[in-house]
Amino acid sequence: MKYSTVFIVDDDIVFHFIIKKLFVRSNLNVQTNYFFNGLEAIEAIKNDNIIPDLILLDINMPIYDGWQFLEEFRKIKNDLSKNTDVFLISSSDDISDINKAAFYKEEVKRYCNKPLSIKELQEIFN
Repeated sequence: MKYSTVFIVDDDIVFHFIIKKLFVRSNLNVQTNYFFNGLEAIEAIKNDNIIPDLILLDINMPIYDGWQFLEEFRKIKNDLSKNTDVFLISSSDDISDINKAAFYKEEVKRYCNKPLSIKELQEIFN
């Protein structure tokens, strides 16, 4: 499998619940770590040395939003022991967010809209 360690970075506990169900229904056996803001995820990478294969990142969160996370991630990604793919998963279909995601084309593989379907999750993993 392409990804074995996954970070879910989203302040919505309902999204955490839904994504857990999608992993089970898709038969994706991955180690998941859940964070409620970008700062928690960055600290896990920097301080706990947990390097995910995949990050599913929301944009709108308290403390550190998705953009702030990407700014910090951009600074450290080249020092990590492996490559990490980032997918933005957002309820925003605002063209300014979609265009801003293009600014992070080196970090962000794709911009996906919520809700995430089983098909989309399987496409991410394939």
